[in-house]
Amino acid sequence: MNTVRTWILLAVGLAASCGAVGCVPYSMGIFTPVPVPPWVYERMQEKYTNNNDFRTPVMPPILPGFPPPLCEDPPDDAAVLRAMPHVTRGIPYIYEEFRDGVEIVTERLVDKIDPPRFFPLVGLAQLHHCHYKCTIYYNETIDATWPFPYRARKQKVEVVMIDKDHLHLYPSSPEAQRSVTRDLVGAQ
Repeated sequence: MNTVRTWILLAVGLAASCGAVGCVPYSMGIFTPVPVPPWVYERMQEKYTNNNDFRTPVMPPILPGFPPPLCEDPPDDAAVLRAMPHVTRGIPYIYEEFRDGVEIVTERLVDKIDPPRFFPLVGLAQLHHCHYKCTIYYNETIDATWPFPYRARKQKVEVVMIDKDHLHLYPSSPEAQRSVTRDLVGAQ
């Protein structure tokens, strides 16, 4: 009886060791590593780190007797590059695309303030339009090594339009003006 049990345990041990060798899918159970392409991290980072690019900020009211505010905060280079179309995702050493020598020129096109109106979740406010035209000059390099090696360089120009609109609260009376200013500044 002991020899039969020994032979069965030996056969099960041998089968288990042979089954865990090589490329057996799910041989590690729930701990089996899953291959993830490198661009997945970049796309997830784009999706979750720059949430404020398309949000409209709410600013304090425009005080009477003072000049209207100007759009003095053009989009930064990182926001302009995020707004550009993505580089073609290639296969390393077979087809790759690069952008080198990037220069960005930003022009303000529109700077105007609308009359007050009601905005849901904000209340009475004025919309301040700030529109920018961003011209991007860069060298595009395309490298390919298969089926025959070649490299192509072109100077390219892209134009990206960016809106940085924001709202200015609009109090309807002087008491409301003081209340809104006190709430926004945090003074008592």
